[in-house]
Amino acid sequence: MQLETAKPMLDILKEKIETALSGASVEILDPRHDGVHLEAVVVWSGFSELSLVDRHRAVYAAVQNLLDSGELHALSIKTKLE
Repeated sequence: MQLETAKPMLDILKEKIETALSGASVEILDPRHDGVHLEAVVVWSGFSELSLVDRHRAVYAAVQNLLDSGELHALSIKTKLE
């Protein structure tokens, strides 16, 4: 039952990150299968000029409202250059 609850959040995260980082390829994972501790793997050519910290800031900025509201508890981020 918990996986059904998590599924919409996975889709929401993917959409928000892809919208903020136009052209990015985004995969959202739920490694603990709890719908709360999620992981974003983001591949984007726009990362070429950004430090690792700035890459993560760009991804967090896309989902900050979900973190602030408590809808998203934890997000691990992996960024890769396209």
